[in-house]
Amino acid sequence: MKRPLVRDDLNAMDSYHSPQVEVDVRLNTNEAPFPPPEEFERAFLQEVKRVSWNRYPDRLALSLREDLAELHQVEPEQVFVANGSNEVLQTLCLTFGGYGRTALTFEPTYAMYGQIARVAQCRVAEVQRNESFQISLDVLERAIELEKPDLMFLCSPNNPTGTPESLEVIEASLGLSSGVVLVDEAYGQFADFTALDLLRAQNASESLVVTRTFSKTWSMAGVRLGYCVAPPWMFEEFQKVVMPYHLDAVKQVAGRVALRFHDQMETRVAQISDERRRVSEAMTQLGVEVWPSQANFILFGTSPCDLSGDEVWKRLLDSSVLVRNCSSWPGLKDCLRVTLGTQQENTIFLEALQEALQ
Repeated sequence: MKRPLVRDDLNAMDSYHSPQVEVDVRLNTNEAPFPPPEEFERAFLQEVKRVSWNRYPDRLALSLREDLAELHQVEPEQVFVANGSNEVLQTLCLTFGGYGRTALTFEPTYAMYGQIARVAQCRVAEVQRNESFQISLDVLERAIELEKPDLMFLCSPNNPTGTPESLEVIEASLGLSSGVVLVDEAYGQFADFTALDLLRAQNASESLVVTRTFSKTWSMAGVRLGYCVAPPWMFEEFQKVVMPYHLDAVKQVAGRVALRFHDQMETRVAQISDERRRVSEAMTQLGVEVWPSQANFILFGTSPCDLSGDEVWKRLLDSSVLVRNCSSWPGLKDCLRVTLGTQQENTIFLEALQEALQ
């Protein structure tokens, strides 16, 4: 029998994935190194008993949005919640992108921006960052003038480089572009600056969207819960492209309960940031090139040690330590990315890296 034809543009694409390998130390997907607090688990189990399993969930997730609005000091109408921040990105692409529209990315950056935009049939324009993985203002201005993007992706801190976007770049983007400016803050809690401050301003932009996730600092990657803070007018537009009842009742409960433990999460952010300094200094002493990071991961290059990134990645894997191999990504030759784990996991990684470089 003859198979039906897949869309021509999808035939040219690869699926997004990161290796799932059984190892002793897994530091390749930027997950939190600790599970949620035990108090969270007990409170969650109590709350989930109240779920009406035979009824659809709250279609607008109002209670969760109200709690998030209180956390960020915005209005509930500014908060949109979805199945991980990737569904937020998809919703934005479906709302503001589509055939004949352009999405702008600054490479290297999170690969799902281009992937989701292309699935939504956007034309994707890619502009290169400088050698420090920053976006220079002259490059930004030329890109906006040439491409006239309907949607622009700024990742802060940037994945996989760990570099934050500057306030100057974000404000310039808002001033120069007539499209949506998305600032993805999946790792924003680890950074010194948040674009959420711009949405809390009295004359807030009508085109700025800031995304966040529960997967990192909230230790809830298994739940798949993310959200964005945006101008109030966008919320009704988002409802036109999402599926009815797209956010299940259990996710909504998990998100609301997690927000009760904000102080514990902030303590964990501080602990991981301390480990980031320790690991970064130790890696520098081993002779690899280390880029400054404001995230829960560190990008490093193996070229100064006269070893390819592929070879070092394989040697680490042979020691049962898995990191992300970015060597094949444009602009990241011989670069690897390591997620900060527990103190013990980080020490095992450093020992394995030392051995791998010999």
